[in-house]
Amino acid sequence: MDAIPDSAAAAGTPPPHEAYADAPDLRRELHQVLALGAERDGRQAGPATGALAGGRAAERVWLLRRAALMDRMALGDPGPGPVAAAAETAGQLVLHDRRHPDLATGPYPPDPITPARGHRHYVRQAYAAWTAAGRPGL
Repeated sequence: MDAIPDSAAAAGTPPPHEAYADAPDLRRELHQVLALGAERDGRQAGPATGALAGGRAAERVWLLRRAALMDRMALGDPGPGPVAAAAETAGQLVLHDRRHPDLATGPYPPDPITPARGHRHYVRQAYAAWTAAGRPGL
């Protein structure tokens, strides 16, 4: 696999305002991600309960949306807490996609996105690709 240049733009990572252009507002997305998490954990019944309980694709959608939400929140408040939360959730998505590369979206798989550049770039390119694909898994 070719090495990816250091520039996020060169790596196919859209800037945040492009990656999240079609994202729901933060409040709405927070409520939706919390509801998906509650369904996933069995704390709340919902239409996606079965899929989230056993479906890798649905699990990835939850991880992606949660990581994108945390990234967006950290962009608005770049303090140590929000940035750490964004990095942690991005890392969880990267780990999932490394285990299930068939579900990864975007021009680059998670492995070339180095820790020095941060996994948040991976979240942005994955979210942009997921949005461009019509948000499969919803």
